[in-house]
Amino acid sequence: MVVDALATQLKASWSQEKRWDCALAKFSGGWLLKPLTYMNLSGEAVSAVCRFYKLEPQEVLAIYDDVDLPLGTLRFRASGSAGGHNGIRSMISHLGGDDFPRLKIGISSASGRPDGERLVGHVLGRFSAEEKPLLQESLTRATDAVRAALRNGLAAAMNHFNRKEPTQPTS
Repeated sequence: MVVDALATQLKASWSQEKRWDCALAKFSGGWLLKPLTYMNLSGEAVSAVCRFYKLEPQEVLAIYDDVDLPLGTLRFRASGSAGGHNGIRSMISHLGGDDFPRLKIGISSASGRPDGERLVGHVLGRFSAEEKPLLQESLTRATDAVRAALRNGLAAAMNHFNRKEPTQPTS
């Protein structure tokens, strides 16, 4: 969702790249990439594009959901572990390390991180009607955050966007 909003704002259009199993959108500051693999294999597409364009992992900004963060929370990180996220685990494996920046978008419900079977249902499920306004606000802020990182650098974006904590909807 965030990359689609970014593509619209940056006036970039998607083209399917079968050789890398992704959709790619070029804009004046770089590329947006949407892996078309299963999420658990997203590192394959990311690393293939990086090899072709001779990009270093530090030039990649991974944007993904994080069930350990409350809905509406954004967190930039310069590097780090997968934290249980299989798509990031795949990227770490295919890029040869965890030294790439990322923007985590919180999706945890007001009741916190679900466990076991409920976790899969939550991650793959739909947001409730009460959560949708906060989700939309979060996606707008995430788009602004990525644009700020491109314009002003990761450190400045981290200083601005990591400190804002939106309120959680009540269930």
